[in-house]
Amino acid sequence: MDAIAPAPASPQAPAGTLAETTAILERRVEEQAQTKVETAQRFPVRISGMALFNASYGTRNAGGLDTTVVAAPTAGSAVAGGTLRQSILGLEFHGPTSVLGGKVRGSMFIDFYEGFVEPSYSYPRLRTATLEIEWGSRSLAFGFEKPIFNPREPTSLSQVGISPLAGAGNLWRWQPQIRFEQRLKLGPATTLRAQTGVVQTVEDLANTPDYAASTLNRRRPGLQGRFELAHRIDDARRVEFAPGFHFSTTHIAGVSVPSRVASFDWFANPWARLELSGVFFTGQNVGHFGGLRQGFTLSTTSRPVPIHARGGWGQAALRVAPRLTFNVFGGIHDDRDSDLRYSRTLVAQNRIGAVNFMYRIAPNVIWSLEALQIRTLYLSQGNRIQNRYDMALAYQF
Repeated sequence: MDAIAPAPASPQAPAGTLAETTAILERRVEEQAQTKVETAQRFPVRISGMALFNASYGTRNAGGLDTTVVAAPTAGSAVAGGTLRQSILGLEFHGPTSVLGGKVRGSMFIDFYEGFVEPSYSYPRLRTATLEIEWGSRSLAFGFEKPIFNPREPTSLSQVGISPLAGAGNLWRWQPQIRFEQRLKLGPATTLRAQTGVVQTVEDLANTPDYAASTLNRRRPGLQGRFELAHRIDDARRVEFAPGFHFSTTHIAGVSVPSRVASFDWFANPWARLELSGVFFTGQNVGHFGGLRQGFTLSTTSRPVPIHARGGWGQAALRVAPRLTFNVFGGIHDDRDSDLRYSRTLVAQNRIGAVNFMYRIAPNVIWSLEALQIRTLYLSQGNRIQNRYDMALAYQF
């Protein structure tokens, strides 16, 4: 493993402003901080990732968990502690210059969020992985990624092991998938990116009664797509909009329960320092995407009922200085009450709001503080509130 030697300083270079000099030095350090290795097949591989330390405090409705997506119905003890479980380690590689006429690249990222909360009982866990072949304006990818229709994420260093706003509008659960992408140039500054693919759902995330668990088909195929229209205003500003969809069926108790999602996501930075992003969705039987684990209700005397849901999230990110960014985000997941009639203990609505700032202490080091509140409405017990406060320190490599 060879380190990249720093470029020698040029005494003849003209003196610029302090901000320009700092920006140049940061870029050089970031480039030199990347460690490259070579596989037995002589493919270039880059090691990347993030060492992340979190210290957090959660109020009494945490349910005894260090990270939760809903406020527990019964108050318990406050939860506090620190962890490195959300650290990420990844490999990124580029294959031969041509495979079937296309370029090959891929990546694999793991964290240590599997296992127990205790520091000595955390195990490596696959987060995402992709192998992609690209032919100019089209590509074919095989991987384990977020749903095709929902690629965006709120910005947080406090919620990494589980995606931010899981259970409150962010349908995030990583899925095995085969994805085809076609990119079309519609004008000098406008492009269309069409993605379609076959995914594998994880049905056992649903809250299935014990008496019916053996009848559940735990893995099902699904069809997803997303069609993004992007327009570049100038070098610093752009606008993106994308509708998406998901189709699959859950098999339980000899019955097929449809799972359907229609989504719309966006990104816009009308001002170079301000970014707006988010997603809206509506559908039914969405429990297998993570978050609220209630895709359908089931009783011993009737057919399964798919739970209709709608929700989404939005974020505003303001870069107030070259090293300092403020993020405000919030989301909601709202299930139709009439579909929850067989279980009064289910969640009718879940809302999460958060604010954080991220300060880049050094080119590779970020310090962040975040405050988050969860408001969960139970059918039989009313509203419950959970507050969480987190400090994060990340070293990116």
